[in-house]
Amino acid sequence: MYKEWGELTASCRSCRQCELCEGRTHVVVGVGKENAEVMFIGEGPGEQEDLQGEPFVGRAGKLLDKMLLAVELSREENIYIANMVKCRPPGNRDPKPEEQEACLAWLRNQVALIRPKIIVCLGRIASLRLINPDIKISREHGVWVNKNGTWMMPMLHPAALLRNPNQKPEALEDFFRLREKIKEICEHTYPEEK
Repeated sequence: MYKEWGELTASCRSCRQCELCEGRTHVVVGVGKENAEVMFIGEGPGEQEDLQGEPFVGRAGKLLDKMLLAVELSREENIYIANMVKCRPPGNRDPKPEEQEACLAWLRNQVALIRPKIIVCLGRIASLRLINPDIKISREHGVWVNKNGTWMMPMLHPAALLRNPNQKPEALEDFFRLREKIKEICEHTYPEEK
């Protein structure tokens, strides 16, 4: 367990614990405020993320940024974004269980350093692994679960919304639920209203 971000990031970037390391351009560790009260966790980097070394920078990332903006959140100011796996699965396939397992220590270390009050699981893979192995994301997105004192919510993945745009209003409602929970339990995510 690394106690500081520099060590964690350097070690993660040299990881070779699974076969995903073979085809990567960059290890995508995460981005955002390292003391954020709100952490978003997706499944893994796509093509653009692998090329740029940052999570959620492709089309799905642009949609995520718009939805974050709707509730006054941004990766630059008040949240942290990471993924279950840090290297791109070939062809953007789902990360295999053994690949998730190989990366889980990195994610746990990130969560331990950030100590978020809220974790948002973007999509099925993160929600299955972190919230409930029987979760049905299409029915249970937007529902709060408290695990060991951390509030967790599954959300529809932005890539799924690009494939199925009629789900965008539901997804936006989940972001409004998130905003209410932030206002209820977080102290420094939103600037104090004057």
